Amino acid sequence: MIAAGMGFRAGADAAALRAALLAAGADLARIDCLATVADKVDAPALCALAAELGLPVQAISAAEMAAQAVLTQSPRVAALRGTGSVAEAAALAAAGPGAVLLGPRAVSACGKATAALAEVKA
Repeated sequence: MIAAGMGFRAGADAAALRAALLAAGADLARIDCLATVADKVDAPALCALAAELGLPVQAISAAEMAAQAVLTQSPRVAALRGTGSVAEAAALAAAGPGAVLLGPRAVSACGKATAALAEVKA
């Protein structure tokens, strides 16, 4: 299972989220779900991308986010969300126990969205 964690600012559109996924090296056909922090799960941009890709969106609680060991440490995000990277933490939590990041989060060219991929290695 490959989970794509998404972090994004207000004003990000589906194109920005898609660009972040591609920047993270995602093979869009292999992603099993999108995930983000619970209070952004109904964001129009995320819902539009999920519909476009035919993927479910998984809501990740603040506690689940904070429990993940992430590669990226953004002080601003850590102060707001309790984790250094929403995208990385969401990907790890959604992929499940034993998941590993496939790399650090990537940022869209516009700077409004980030994405990270995680999977459980067999």
